[in-house]
Amino acid sequence: MKKVFLGIGTNLGERETNLKESIASIEKNIGHVLKCSSLYETEPWGFKSDNQFLNMVVLAETKLTPSGVLGASLMIESFLGRIRSGKQYSSRVIDIDILLYDNIIIDEVSLRIPHPLMHERKFVLVPLCEIAPDLVHPGLGKTFSTLLESCEDKCKIWKYKPL
Repeated sequence: MKKVFLGIGTNLGERETNLKESIASIEKNIGHVLKCSSLYETEPWGFKSDNQFLNMVVLAETKLTPSGVLGASLMIESFLGRIRSGKQYSSRVIDIDILLYDNIIIDEVSLRIPHPLMHERKFVLVPLCEIAPDLVHPGLGKTFSTLLESCEDKCKIWKYKPL
């Protein structure tokens, strides 16, 4: 079994429900979910929106290949109602990103692991550090807690507290 870290985000619709449904779908289509971070509310990154994001990171074990995880993630997004607009950054019902797959590095047009921008995004680093602070980035050779300390992302992030 391989270990895969997935970043999940949503800023449209019933955000908590979107995350719960995505975790259930990951469990069914990718593999057993071993750990889930807390939910974090964040400002949109890379674009403007009136809707704040809920973000989290999950660790799952899988028998799928990296491309299989990508295909399953895209299927889950589609099933949960994500419509890709062609814009790089936009509001979305659900977004599932492969952050890490074991300790491998893949640099292909359709798949890049580790996620190429994860070390620049607090909405990824904060929840990742909650569940795996001493994990080392396979390309940068630094722990994610060290990467978080040096992250220059100015977006606000806070633990989400449901009403």
